[in-house]
Amino acid sequence: MAGLTTERWTAVSGAQRHAMQVRDAVERVRRPQDRIVLGNWADPALLADERYDTVLADYLLGAIEGFAPFYQHRLLARLRPLTGSRLYFIGLAPYVNQPADDPAARLVRQIGRYRDSCLLLSDDQPYREYPAEWVADHLEASGFKVLAAQRFPIRYKARFVNSQIDMCLPRLEGLADRNLARALRASGETLRQAALDHIAREGSISHGHDYVIAAEPA
Repeated sequence: MAGLTTERWTAVSGAQRHAMQVRDAVERVRRPQDRIVLGNWADPALLADERYDTVLADYLLGAIEGFAPFYQHRLLARLRPLTGSRLYFIGLAPYVNQPADDPAARLVRQIGRYRDSCLLLSDDQPYREYPAEWVADHLEASGFKVLAAQRFPIRYKARFVNSQIDMCLPRLEGLADRNLARALRASGETLRQAALDHIAREGSISHGHDYVIAAEPA
């Protein structure tokens, strides 16, 4: 994004750590008029009365659960007055609560359920993904016209596996029930090894898809 020709840009994050990561990543090319804003989309004052030629919602729908639970049905209407010309909506097809009909699907679902269990036990909120069909319906109900949509198959590698298991480790350290923490850590390591073994055999864990939906104000 920072390499595109723009007059100015505004990046919004609900997490301070993520906002700092973005700041560090673009520091060399960031201009005085470019902004990184820490805020919550449920706050009506966030970007109030602002308008942008292009809005990029990058995995926003799934992440909103961690900052504004149950706000998903309002999110797209919230983006409508900000969008002057084009909205690009990037999402991840749900997999934690979906059928798993093959070894790859079962591994990805197990990893997601393990991660979410650890988050809930540590009083954190897991993400909640929505399918592209839900997004398209709510875009049209929120004053957008869907122009195009495309799916991109996912091939998970070791980086995904390790990041999902590793994010649970500090949370397990904080559990009061140490027997439960030890059992969950052992379960996570068993799951990690099974996933890495699958990647060693198959080259990746091929399951699910990301999607991109392009829309404009109706």
